[in-house]
Formats: sequence, C-alpha cells, structure tokens
Amino acid sequence: MYAKKLFKYTAAVLLSAACASAFAQETKIKFQLDWRFEGPSALFLVAKSKGYFAQEKLDVIIDAGSGSGNAVNRVASGTYDMGFADMAALMEFTANNPSSPGKPMAVMMVYNDTPAAIFSLKKTGIKTPADLVGKKLGSPVFDAGRRGYPIFAKANGLDASKANWISMDPPLRETMLARGDVDAITGFYFTSLLNLNARGIKDQDINVMMFPDYGVKLYGNAIIANESLMKTNPEALKGFLRAFAKATKDVLANPEAAIKVLKERDGLIDEKLELRRLKLAISSAIATPHAKAEGYGQVFLPRLTLMASQVSDAYGTKTRVNPDKIWTAAYLPSKEALNVFGK
Repeated sequence: MYAKKLFKYTAAVLLSAACASAFAQETKIKFQLDWRFEGPSALFLVAKSKGYFAQEKLDVIIDAGSGSGNAVNRVASGTYDMGFADMAALMEFTANNPSSPGKPMAVMMVYNDTPAAIFSLKKTGIKTPADLVGKKLGSPVFDAGRRGYPIFAKANGLDASKANWISMDPPLRETMLARGDVDAITGFYFTSLLNLNARGIKDQDINVMMFPDYGVKLYGNAIIANESLMKTNPEALKGFLRAFAKATKDVLANPEAAIKVLKERDGLIDEKLELRRLKLAISSAIATPHAKAEGYGQVFLPRLTLMASQVSDAYGTKTRVNPDKIWTAAYLPSKEALNVFGK
C-alpha cells in the first residue's frame, strides 16, 4: 500500500516537473503594433488566440502602438523584440542611425502595397494630382503619406517643394478636411476613409488617390525584429513567422471570425466598423496583385532597391538606405506555409 502511494506521488511529481519544464522552454516575445487594436491587428491576435504561437513554444505579448516610427525605435532599443512598422520608417531609422546597436530588420512583408493615399472632397474639384497645385494639404508631420509625398509628386510631374502643408494632430486630420480647413489630406486608406465616414461624409462624396495607383511602388508595413533576437534565437523568430502565416490564412478566409477575436481583446471596438477596416486593408495592401505576384511575405529586390533610393531622397537621410541592411528573408517559412492566398 505504501509502495503504491509512493509510486503515485513520484509520478505526480515527475508530471509536474515535466509540465514546468515545458512551460519554461517557452520563449517570451514582446511585440509592438504600429497602432491601436483595430481590424488589421487581428492578424496577430488570431495567431495568439488560436494557440499558433503556443504551438511554436512562444509566449507572445502584443501591445498597441503609437505610430511606425515609435515601433521601430522601441524594437531598436530592445524594449520590444519584434514589431509591425512601415518600411519607409525602418529605412529612415537605419540610414540615420547606421551604428545603432539594435539594428532592426524587416523579416516578413505584410502590406505589399503602401496604404498611403490622398483624400479630398469631390466638391473641391480635385480629381487628379495636377489639381493639388496651389491647394492646402493637411496631415500630421509624421504621416507616411506626407513623408512620401515627394515620391508621389515626382511620379506625377509635380514640384513637391511648392506643396502648402498644414500640420495637425491625428484626431483633427479628417475633421479639418470635412469642415474645409484644408483641401486634401494624406492618410492610410483604411483609416482616413472610415474616419471621414464617421464624420458623416459618404464614400461617393470622397475622391481618393491611392499611391500605388499613381506610380508609387512603395512597400507598406512589415514585421521587424531586433538584432539580438535574430542572433540569439533564430528558431523562435522562425516559429513566430510560421504562426503568423498560419493565422493570416485564417483571417483571409474568415475576416468575421477574426474580428470576434479582436473584440475579445478590446471590448470597446465597433465590430462592423473594424470588419470593414480589415477588409479594406486586405484588398488594398495585403492580397494585392503585387503580393500575389511576388509571394506573400516576400519582396522583389529591384523594387526594394528603388524604394530605398526614393526614401533616401524624399526623407533626406544622413546616409543612403542600403536594402541589405533593412531586409532579410532568412527566417521566412516555406513557400507552402506562405501560400495564404490559395489558388
């Protein structure tokens, strides 16, 4: 009887130790989003909610962000291991801080086409890039569309130096356009469009010039990683990207279910609104013809090299952007795993 109790006790201790050991083997990764918990962030939340990160032995902490520039800085400093940020912001940081110890790099492309766009109300008569001449353009100083405007201008034969910019905080951007304080604004397609709708302006009363439709071949947001994680735990990084690719496939197949996961994280979101935002992000930046041609998660080197040159000029970086310093495909999943679009 004593031996039987001893056996059960020993088995329980061993099981407990095994579970503790398995838990201890989980790698903790702090992940910084580029913005608030909105539709597109469901891509990351689904990977966590469905246990895809856990299957890779990862304990991923996902935090809301306050802009791509801040996301890059926090990953570079080591405050976060990984993040989600605009490629142009990453390029600018790397070229301006060539000796940065963190040296974050993009490891997976998500927004194959930049969502940057120029918005105006149809009643202003702005229909083409040429119509922007002499008009008041509004945007926060750090907005990706505003920073990239010289590239848009050059592609459409405009003199970027003559643009009349009015600066404001992000919450005021669409309000100032709606009340006529500015003639046009720059912003992400799936952000500014919905913000204008929320201010009572219908889609049919808005003119949108998407950067990719007007000769601008910039990449958008990518997953970035800190140099330390890349060097010390490459398997954890590979596991993260495998889990994310798996979640992306789920989100593309069922955006409605993805928004339910987002609602679990932030109970205050408007599900209908965020579902539309997610679908707009998918159609304009994720599942685009460019993404399908180049392959999800990947980049086309000549296009990346062109962007590096354009950002160097438009942003006036201290050194020229070197594509080899900001992108690596070394941690990407297999082509089969990256086949998120299906046939």
